[in-house]
Amino acid sequence: MSTPTPRTTGVLLINLGTPDSPKVGDVRKYLSQFLNDPRVIDLPWLWRKILVNLIIVPFRSPKSAKIYRELWDRSGGESPLLVHGNELVRKMQKNFPEGLVRFHLAMRYGNPSIPDVLGEMYAHRYDELIVVPLYPHYASASSGSTVEEVFRCMKDWYVLPEIKVTGQFYHREEFIASFVENTSQFNLDEYDHILFSYHGLPERQVDKVYDEGLCRDKNCENEVTPENKLCYKATCFATTRRLVEALDLDEERTTTAFQSRLDKNWIEPFSDKIVEELARKGNKKILVFSPAFVADCLETLIEIEDEYLEIFQEHGGEELQLVPSLNAQDHWVEGLTKIIGLSQ
Repeated sequence: MSTPTPRTTGVLLINLGTPDSPKVGDVRKYLSQFLNDPRVIDLPWLWRKILVNLIIVPFRSPKSAKIYRELWDRSGGESPLLVHGNELVRKMQKNFPEGLVRFHLAMRYGNPSIPDVLGEMYAHRYDELIVVPLYPHYASASSGSTVEEVFRCMKDWYVLPEIKVTGQFYHREEFIASFVENTSQFNLDEYDHILFSYHGLPERQVDKVYDEGLCRDKNCENEVTPENKLCYKATCFATTRRLVEALDLDEERTTTAFQSRLDKNWIEPFSDKIVEELARKGNKKILVFSPAFVADCLETLIEIEDEYLEIFQEHGGEELQLVPSLNAQDHWVEGLTKIIGLSQ
């Protein structure tokens, strides 16, 4: 009797993306790919093309390049998102025999690209493919776009393996526990207020989750129901509640808000306005979580640590401290392995 061929699994970890470098040309290419995605800017095709290619990208690229240069400089000359992603893959791989389970990293926008990495994975002829969008909360502009791109790239594969897609994991104990572990370096009682800041979305995008009615009518700030369980706003507020409970915090000392808005029609409250308000009310020291990100990036290291600190101090505050993201810390490596459903 012949010996069965060992079963092999390929795991594809996917984050949002990063320019290849902080040069204007690379940033322009990245922004063009990112913002032309109809799930990101969900306007009619012609309006999106005009807005993105004739207005946003030409005018925003030089300014964004300067910000990315600052990010690269404070991260050792590399993209922190890519550095943390590669380290996460390396650490996870150490726990499994490479011949049976192999981890890969791709970016939805930029490099390593999903088409290129899936091409490499196809050559391995895995029995099982596990796709892991590294977004704790579902949103069409992140998780939806990523999964759609994966299946677009696989549509011409002649041989398809078993395919599993990992969904949102904001509610998983392993995710919450990993963020709790990251607070061990802080004395929470020393802070006047604790802000939970999530990446923002246009209101129209969360409204599209519902067959009837609008997000603002669904009590998303207070509960997750069968109707709003895939509403980004509802799951962000739920994440705050879980962390507040796990950390035994006084709810009156916490606020949930949303950052990185492009206009006033995004989910409220706005994080920068909350930071300003907290300073004006006399808060001198605040702590900021950003649980929408599993790896530190421009939105955490520049927007929160630098820009929000400046806003806070301009209006009377003194110290604004960011809780680091999960990056490739050992407790997150273990937690993500369990979330994916792999046995070591």
